[in-house]
Amino acid sequence: MVLSVALHIKPLLILYCLYRRRSRSISPRRHRKSPSPVPRRHKRQKSRSTSLSPVAKSPSIGPTERKIVTVKTKIEDEEQKKRRQQEAELKLVEEETANRVEEAIKKRVQERLNSDDIKLEIHKRLEEGRKQVLIDVAAQLEKEKEAAIIEARRKEEEAQKEKEELERLVQENRRRVEEAQRREALEQQRREEERYRELEELQRQKEEALLRKKQEEEEERAKQQKVLGKNKSRPKLSFAIGSK
Repeated sequence: MVLSVALHIKPLLILYCLYRRRSRSISPRRHRKSPSPVPRRHKRQKSRSTSLSPVAKSPSIGPTERKIVTVKTKIEDEEQKKRRQQEAELKLVEEETANRVEEAIKKRVQERLNSDDIKLEIHKRLEEGRKQVLIDVAAQLEKEKEAAIIEARRKEEEAQKEKEELERLVQENRRRVEEAQRREALEQQRREEERYRELEELQRQKEEALLRKKQEEEEERAKQQKVLGKNKSRPKLSFAIGSK
């Protein structure tokens, strides 16, 4: 679009450059400007006074020569005045031309912008830009979607690892508890068996004590019976008091 407008504006710019070049070639050569117009005018007046003073003082110059010099000086002043006026007019013409060219360029640009071709071109570029924006947005959304899927997959894998680690810890803890319970059960069984053996030993000791006591009682009874048996076989003695 900008290229098309530039192609239509280029002839106007060429015309303007040619006009400026022609106006510069037509304008007379400008004298070197003094720092300010007042000193130049004062200098001119001074030079005029110095140039006229010898004429006025010289007795050899007649009225005709003096008149010629005066006319010549006047003509030079008129020429300089005309030259300055022409320069000022040329400057005004250049400025006016520049303003007109600028206005023409603006008008031409505005006309081109308001034309159907440019409107269609602008609409086409806007539509292309809108489509490109949609494509870019869709691509960005797709990238964000892929990133979200990757992130979700990563979190899921991380959660799975944490779950597996938790299950492993639970299994390990359960195994330790079961191992502790098994050791406790074995220890309890060992203590019960030891207690049972102690009870059996006490029962055996009691039975042995009762058996020894029974044997001792039987032996003691047998001794008593033996003693009693000897007493029965001994003759009886009778004592008679006063038989003589």
